[in-house]
Amino acid sequence: MERIVSNHAAGIGPERDQPVLEVRGLTKSFFGNPVLQDASLTLHPGEVHGVVGENGAGKSTLMKILAGVYQRDSGTVLLRGQSVQFSHPTQAHEAGLSTVFQEFNLLPDRTVAENIYLGREPRKGLLVSRAKMNAATADLLDSLGIGFIRPTSLARSLSVAEQQIVEIAKAVSYDARIISMDEPTAALSGPEVDLLYGIVQRLAERGTGILYVSHRLREIFDLCETITVLKDGRIVDTKPAAELDDASLVRMMVGRPISAYFPDKLPAEPAAESQTAEGPAATPGEATAPTPLLELDGAGNDQLDGIGLKLMPGEIVGVAGLQGSGRTELLHAVFGAAPFNRGTMQLDGRPARPHSPRQAVRHGIALITEDRKAQGLSLNQSLLDNALGVVRAVFPGRTSTVRREVAGSFSILEVVARDLDQEVQYLSGGNQQKIVLAKWLAVSPRVVLLDEPTRGIDVGAKVAVYRLMRQLAAEGKGVLMVSSELPEVIGMSDRILVMRDGQLAGELPAGATEEEILRLATGARVPGWTPEGGHLTDPQPDGGAHPGGGQPDGDGHPSGGQPKGWPRVPEDGSTTGGTA
Repeated sequence: MERIVSNHAAGIGPERDQPVLEVRGLTKSFFGNPVLQDASLTLHPGEVHGVVGENGAGKSTLMKILAGVYQRDSGTVLLRGQSVQFSHPTQAHEAGLSTVFQEFNLLPDRTVAENIYLGREPRKGLLVSRAKMNAATADLLDSLGIGFIRPTSLARSLSVAEQQIVEIAKAVSYDARIISMDEPTAALSGPEVDLLYGIVQRLAERGTGILYVSHRLREIFDLCETITVLKDGRIVDTKPAAELDDASLVRMMVGRPISAYFPDKLPAEPAAESQTAEGPAATPGEATAPTPLLELDGAGNDQLDGIGLKLMPGEIVGVAGLQGSGRTELLHAVFGAAPFNRGTMQLDGRPARPHSPRQAVRHGIALITEDRKAQGLSLNQSLLDNALGVVRAVFPGRTSTVRREVAGSFSILEVVARDLDQEVQYLSGGNQQKIVLAKWLAVSPRVVLLDEPTRGIDVGAKVAVYRLMRQLAAEGKGVLMVSSELPEVIGMSDRILVMRDGQLAGELPAGATEEEILRLATGARVPGWTPEGGHLTDPQPDGGAHPGGGQPDGDGHPSGGQPKGWPRVPEDGSTTGGTA
């Protein structure tokens, strides 16, 4: 997408030279620990101002002070030249400053309209006027280009992406002159991110000033005309985006260059090299092909159909696709949270179909979920209690052993915390994610399922997660990773599976391009492709032979449920109808 040029950048009107927000010398400490020191920035009407930095740099603290969630220790906040101090978020809303937090605050059993106008519902006399509320919500959603969301839909029925969009609409509904967005695309994939770009552009064109916090550097450069970098609670610098590039911005954020953002593969450890699921290492001169750690054939349930894949020891397989394509559902099915009810599933060459997460854990499967706060952590419990959670529930006899190893695990993962008794809710997002990883690694899984493993964490924490993935692969474990960040999928995967409409649309080799992935994810045809190098074959014209030998069914798919013209490509590069 082209970079946004806001009204401020275009210099429309002298009134736009007056800052809509000025922050001067903000300072905040928790328990004597300074988390924000002498922070200052300026935001103009119609400007999209990026705020970046590692987790723990002070970005969220700054946003929460502006939102009235935290009280500053010192410093000044000016809105349109007037000094303000908010003791409650309601006061910030009334002053025209709204914040979209990374954590959703929607009530699941209320409608979209009820969530947007919660506590300020339009009334007819003494009664709430649902007709007025639904109409106002529809107008609001239409004005933002998101009229496909119905005002009467329950929040629990919305996808994660739709919930995020409703949070943004709620912020806009306060007639805000300033909107702070904290990781607004953390839960979104390609088309949803484009949709958010459009929303940001509309708001900027109206003259709304936007503070935009994100770890996705591409978004920062696409959307923002000014970038402020925070590190260790202090402002490093504020510069026009045009004067920066990825390398210089990362260097400002972490204080050092990251030459290998995606670390190279590690050599297999001796035990992993000789390991097969059948038993001990092969005798000299005897070649034994390793058995897949995980194999699915024709697997399906109410949300998935005809899934066939193999995950080998020491392999990282990426799973790409659009929001709602079935990526997360695939992991949940393997983990027994929404079990397969047809087809076959094998673990280490033996039939297995877990019907609950507990059974899956006993089979050596771990799932790191996409929403660490709602599904991965007990926020009001300590680091230690969180790390021991799964072990206590499934393998209570191992608790004492794992307890002794926890400190070492945290050290390896570079967890930054006061001590093991600190509540997880007070950690940065990156450190919280590391606690989730530690919790699941404590059960020594063989198959590791990762759903958006770097969602909402900073550059340095991402690299730590990538290194851990490489280490798991070197130990002979299999990693199945779902991610909406295509550079991450491409940079970390040995193979890439692409999902569409609950099916596997195809497989691509390591090093595939974003265009190739998106073509599969959207069902677009790619004229002239050949099977050379493991790429998919050229789609056949209607009425011609379809790869895989099957005739098209009534929906235009080759027999076996494959999307039309997109066969899966086995490891030997042939174009049969076999599994991916």
